[in-house]
Amino acid sequence: MIHTEHVLNAKGLACPMPIVKTRKAMNDLVSGSILEVQATDKGSTADLQAWAKGSGHLYLGTETEGEVLHHFLKKDGATKVEESIEIPEIELAAFQEKLEQTSAMTILDVRELDEFREAHIPGAIHIALGDIETRMNELPKEQEIYIICHSGRRSALAGSVLAKEGFTPLYNVVPGMRDFTGKTTTEVKEERF
Repeated sequence: MIHTEHVLNAKGLACPMPIVKTRKAMNDLVSGSILEVQATDKGSTADLQAWAKGSGHLYLGTETEGEVLHHFLKKDGATKVEESIEIPEIELAAFQEKLEQTSAMTILDVRELDEFREAHIPGAIHIALGDIETRMNELPKEQEIYIICHSGRRSALAGSVLAKEGFTPLYNVVPGMRDFTGKTTTEVKEERF
């Protein structure tokens, strides 16, 4: 395991809190320092990888001990900062109203598989944030896509990746599944994970 004196305890926190706390902790470190983030949220791996990529820090890797993920990031270690593209947001209430009016919406759920299996919007396409770059060819490029995650953070990152590849129009559903009150299912028809 990588040795570091800088450890952030983010155990028990769900998205977006591990990233929020990591951003704050990184601000207090000097360039070149390594931060260990201890988390139990399974989505934290993809979240922190994407955040580091877009913020100029270097994601060094993850080690697992039981239920705890130990993420290691180097401050200012990336050679370049990837420009982030912000996509339009749609409030959850407006999204749910639209969903009640039509079933012909393309909904992309970018949470981890465990979260998706617990409950998701019927018909939603599941591609976890960490798989977006390799599986985006499964999505319609010139059709409205509503991207949803737990809180709106991962969906914003996924939208930025898709926008750079020419997908449009895209909408980030905020705050996401944590406050979604519409119909959900646990059924997963296609096992491509």
